Amino acid sequence: MTTQPGLAGNFSRFDLGRVPSPCFVVDASAIEANLAILADVAERSGAHVLSALKAFSMFELAPMVRRYLSGVCASGIFEARLGREEYGGEVATYCAGYKAQDMDEIIALSDHLIFNSPAQWQRFAAQVKASGKAIEIGLRLNPEHSEGEIAKYDPCAPCSRLGLPVSQLTADMLEGVDGIHMHTLCEQGFEPLLRTWQAVEPKLAPYLAQLKWVNLGGGHHISRADYDREGLIAFVKDLRQRFGVEVYLEPGEAVALNAGILVGEVLDLPNNGIDLAIMDISATCHMPDVIEAPYRPDIMSEDQQGVHIYRLGGPSCLAGDVIGDYRFAAPLSIGDRLAFLDQAHYSMVKTNTFNGVPLPAIALWDPRDDSLKIVKRFGYEDFKERLS
Repeated sequence: MTTQPGLAGNFSRFDLGRVPSPCFVVDASAIEANLAILADVAERSGAHVLSALKAFSMFELAPMVRRYLSGVCASGIFEARLGREEYGGEVATYCAGYKAQDMDEIIALSDHLIFNSPAQWQRFAAQVKASGKAIEIGLRLNPEHSEGEIAKYDPCAPCSRLGLPVSQLTADMLEGVDGIHMHTLCEQGFEPLLRTWQAVEPKLAPYLAQLKWVNLGGGHHISRADYDREGLIAFVKDLRQRFGVEVYLEPGEAVALNAGILVGEVLDLPNNGIDLAIMDISATCHMPDVIEAPYRPDIMSEDQQGVHIYRLGGPSCLAGDVIGDYRFAAPLSIGDRLAFLDQAHYSMVKTNTFNGVPLPAIALWDPRDDSLKIVKRFGYEDFKERLS
């Protein structure tokens, strides 16, 4: 998978020896800079911008997120609860399939409740009405216009389970529905969003007048330097004016873009046809998207002209626990610290303890005053309590 290059930013002057290994380190100033960009887009366009907890849910920074954004979007009951308890503001909850026993709590936690299909909405409509809560209902649509590079990350791929295909939409399916939700992008700029809307608007035009809002989901790299933010602002303003709807955006990566590193240590340096470096960072346990996408994360100390090439991998028993091949100006040594770039979003929320591999610690660093806080350390009990 082609991904945007990670940027070292302030981390180029961070001493990797200051934290335990492995450890996620998040730059508070970079998060705030991203949030300021998102807040500016919201103010100038009139959009409601929500932070996608599925991508970045480090609630140590919830007070900062609260200052800049309208709230959060959640992917189920636990994220909805975290959003309500820690973040405040609006909570928009979407799940591909809800459980009946969770619904009362989800209704209580949410301001917007978005269903994946008309059948799910009809199944729970009476329960929503019986709650007496003034909650707004959404229906997820599949625009049937694909902009995704990788099928398994593309909600509009053929036979996708996510959302009602827009070609199947009828007026009766929107009875009691306040808004529509579309999430179609992944690490993309404004142009794919515009093309998607241009493809789907003619099919939605008969229904837009009866809706209160349109939620354009996430995958928008709004905080990236080359993102066409002026185009996005003009687009949102046009939607609001022409159709009389509120517009919601749910960036996840854009909140934490280039704001975190994953620090690890070299444990062993064997050779098997190529120089290998075994690290205390595991792709399968700590950066699963490296294998799932797959992609090769950037590393802070790599030298593209370096003659020393190492294949970096983790300590697990999975043969495919390989991070990638990297070039260095000098040979690696046991105990060397390395830092993988742009690891605050998705990596932190996807970690696991396969093989009993320890979870990375989490640290918050602010380069404006060089303060460092170890927010969380994980140990044996965190591993044990997930089992039985």
